[in-house]
Amino acid sequence: MTSQPQTSFQPETVPQLDMSAQYAAIGGDIRTAVERVMASQQFVLGREGMALEEELAKLCGVAHGVGLASGTDALILALRACGVHAGDDVLLPPFTFVATGSAVSALGAKPVFVDIRPDTYNIDPAELERRVTPRTRAIVVVHLYGLAADLDPILAFAKSHKLPVIEDNAQAIGASHKGRRTGSLGDAGCVSFYPTKNLGAYGDAGMVLTNSAELAARIRSLRNHGQAGKYLSSEPGWNSRLDEIQAAILRVKLRHLSTWQRARQSHAAEYHRLLSPRASNTSTTSTPFAWRSVTPSSAILRTEKSRARSIILTPYICSHCTRRWVTRQEISRTRSERRKKCFRCRCILNYAKSRSREWWKSSPNF
Repeated sequence: MTSQPQTSFQPETVPQLDMSAQYAAIGGDIRTAVERVMASQQFVLGREGMALEEELAKLCGVAHGVGLASGTDALILALRACGVHAGDDVLLPPFTFVATGSAVSALGAKPVFVDIRPDTYNIDPAELERRVTPRTRAIVVVHLYGLAADLDPILAFAKSHKLPVIEDNAQAIGASHKGRRTGSLGDAGCVSFYPTKNLGAYGDAGMVLTNSAELAARIRSLRNHGQAGKYLSSEPGWNSRLDEIQAAILRVKLRHLSTWQRARQSHAAEYHRLLSPRASNTSTTSTPFAWRSVTPSSAILRTEKSRARSIILTPYICSHCTRRWVTRQEISRTRSERRKKCFRCRCILNYAKSRSREWWKSSPNF
């Protein structure tokens, strides 16, 4: 009896983001901008940073922008400027990047998680009343995957409880809620320019957006060791200044942002069209009325994409083929959806379910 040769299936890896393609298109302008900074020999708190603050504030419809070293620092300094201290509670969604919660913890405050809506994956306004405490000092709203949270009831709740609202706008620059840009509706909007973001630097960078001149002045002081003037520190602060090279690079990219976002929206729509038939059993939700996402229904699209991938690349196992994983392309269907044959030895593969994924194993008695 001869055994089948052992082979292993290696799925093709598709990069989520191709940074080199973007650089190939704008590399000349990037190099020119960097050389301009090098020639000026001004690397911190200079003209490039000030220009970026003005340009981004204009894009998002606010009066002030304050450049910082990272999006995480933007959250920390915005929380501190809004009066959050050790022992306070801050309401925020649990379904977000860890930096949203760790920014609260960095100040000695306590993250209090408010559940999310199943249709948008953003914070559920109906849950706020249940989670607020006498120690609550602020609400952090995350616009996840570029989709704006339902801000009207959140802002109304915050006003009634005299709580500041801080928008985590790291993934949603350019999105809007009922005609107004995200990052402009709360007391402060925090932006991340991490390289993989829609508007990404070539390193870490961030910004706080606000309509409050008082809040902007406080954050400018906090980002520079709490200095109100040169060598005059009025309070403990941070070293969190946006450097000029990153600001110059971001100014180049900002000119292309609207074009890139239209392309992302087009690609998202195409993924939705192609994957929907394969994920027909997945419930889908359209973007809520008057909310313009950076990538339409992107949170729902990610779920569809993940489930569709499990359909396309569902692993099957066949003990007659040396327990080798095979893909659907290597399986021939029989009469039933749950009855499949291995192309190599023609044995029937049996269906079994676990909590997280579909597993198939051989069963001669099926």
